[in-house]
Amino acid sequence: FVIMPVAAIVLVKLLELPHGLEVTLVALAISPIPPLLPKRQSKGGGHSSYALGLMVCMALLSLVMIPLWMQILGAIFGQSFSAHLGAVALLVLKMIVGPILIGMAVRALMPEAAGRMLRPAILLAGWLLPLVGLIVVFAMHHALLAALSQGAWIPLLAFIFIGIVAGHVLGGPDVDSRLVLAVSTASRHPGIAFAIAAFNFPQDRGVPALIALYLQVSMIATVLYMKWLAKRTAGEPEATAG
Repeated sequence: FVIMPVAAIVLVKLLELPHGLEVTLVALAISPIPPLLPKRQSKGGGHSSYALGLMVCMALLSLVMIPLWMQILGAIFGQSFSAHLGAVALLVLKMIVGPILIGMAVRALMPEAAGRMLRPAILLAGWLLPLVGLIVVFAMHHALLAALSQGAWIPLLAFIFIGIVAGHVLGGPDVDSRLVLAVSTASRHPGIAFAIAAFNFPQDRGVPALIALYLQVSMIATVLYMKWLAKRTAGEPEATAG
């Protein structure tokens, strides 16, 4: 809630961006970590428990930090930003905190049933997420192609790159911690970002397509980062031995 808002401010101030892209960067910057991030990080070798704890902490902090950053951004850009705290709280509870609490309750009260449901639930989520992504891309393909042709992916990639580098550096010497923090810093919750943008700038109808473009660019960038980190980590013992 510090690095990415500052990154968005710098990009908006330095570059002459369309208003919709400015709104997208700011909304993404102050949104918390998405709910399925621990699964992506565990595939890359990160500590899933660390990722889950980080996600919950960021979700709870968002109830305070989102309105605070709205006030700060309003002063910086000379605009009147606002966030409906009740709407943000409901989204956070429904999309992040609620499912986690339900899963914890099922695991505590019905451990055997939870064990049986674990694999089917993971498989279902693994299929549903790409399917929903394809539906979104198909529904917005004209707007996505327009955003791509206008070069909107370049500032979005710069925004993601700043997050990955910052998380990688701040993650310390432990590889798993670096992985978790880098991917977490670069990843933003699209639903909450869209809600913030829609509440403050309902006239910017291109924002949903830009957020969808961010999701595609973010997925590619974080996968490439995880592959690079895994390759670098695998080569470290050989380099030390030589």
